[in-house]
Amino acid sequence: MILQKSIWLMRYPETCLKFRYDQTFPIRGLSYDKKNGCLLKLDFFGSIEPDGCYFGRRKLNRKEIEQIYGTRHIGRDQARGLVGLMDFFCFSEACLLADVVQHFVDAKLEFDATYIYQDVDRAIQHVHRSGLVHRGILSDPYRYLVKNGRVLRFLTMLREKGKKLFLLTNSPYNFVDGGMRFMLEDSLGYRDSWRELFDVVIAKANKPEFYTSEHPFRYYDMEKDTLAFNKVDAFLPNKIYYHGSLKSFLQITKWNGPEVIYFGDHLFSDLRGPSKAGWRTAAIIHELENEIRIQNDDNYRFEQAKFHIIQELLGKLHATFANSQRSEVCQLLSEELNDERLKARQKMKKMFNKSFGATFLTDKGQESAFAYYIHQYADVYTSKPENFLLYPPEAWLHVPFDIKIMPHHVKVCLL
Repeated sequence: MILQKSIWLMRYPETCLKFRYDQTFPIRGLSYDKKNGCLLKLDFFGSIEPDGCYFGRRKLNRKEIEQIYGTRHIGRDQARGLVGLMDFFCFSEACLLADVVQHFVDAKLEFDATYIYQDVDRAIQHVHRSGLVHRGILSDPYRYLVKNGRVLRFLTMLREKGKKLFLLTNSPYNFVDGGMRFMLEDSLGYRDSWRELFDVVIAKANKPEFYTSEHPFRYYDMEKDTLAFNKVDAFLPNKIYYHGSLKSFLQITKWNGPEVIYFGDHLFSDLRGPSKAGWRTAAIIHELENEIRIQNDDNYRFEQAKFHIIQELLGKLHATFANSQRSEVCQLLSEELNDERLKARQKMKKMFNKSFGATFLTDKGQESAFAYYIHQYADVYTSKPENFLLYPPEAWLHVPFDIKIMPHHVKVCLL
């Protein structure tokens, strides 16, 4: 759908219709460099992962990375030209950006990487704002949506415990209504409405601008599909509201500070604004369960242990013998250990993703830039909201002070 709009809106060649989404290529948390056209995986400190820089579909080696960036570290000025691909929709966006760059490279055509990003982004915005993507999903919900009675149990439990719930989405009401009815209709009673689960429902919120603007709320008439003109100074039960701003929301609800926890899957559009407003935030990261399964697997644990043992041996070897004092035997041993360390690192990487490795870790076992943003904007993270059914509502979640890595990197059990 996005490809068709790119061809129609920006006159891209029809050969681009042959592009196919490759689910084995991207991961969440990559950055697209609008100046150089590269897809980058960065570490916690903003340095480029040596095996995580792609120009189109071709992985660049260290020498090529240095020729483009001078160093692996991304400076503040360079960072301004990066676009973070942080949510579930960004998988396809990253794949499409790489495919378009590769198309121009193969065709030996000059191009500006900024224009490619702008064109892809414009096509994505068009299919969302025009309603094309919403109508496509609702026309075949079994293909795109998952029925989930446990979400209903989670929301019902919160209401029974006296919690106030609100839904804040950029999608139009007709899409939200169709999707919620499909996902919850098997669990809801015949006469019940999903809207009764929420004290406030806000659609077309225009996040992240919602958090910084002063746009007024508008009451949405579901039957007439129109917006009312009267001022909104209170949120009424079973009503739908459009647009608005965080400032107005706080003034009306008086829900301030750590009393509120906001769930979202996009670290920038969903969680950065609420975290700065003092709310608690929960990041939903669907691929977390798969990464935990992999890191708990015996094969991964074996390669991880081997990698750390070799790392320690190399450290002792370098500490014992200075470069000028090393014999030929020491040099051969060092090279052999380095080769084995690289093999272990590559094996661990491919267990997660053949191109970019793990979402939260670099190939060297350091935290990724995505992990950094989790630290910055999320108080808690999980694969799905209903995981909180495993804990009482009054539970206090915290990370032990002696944990210097992300909590899920400690071996955990999946229920």
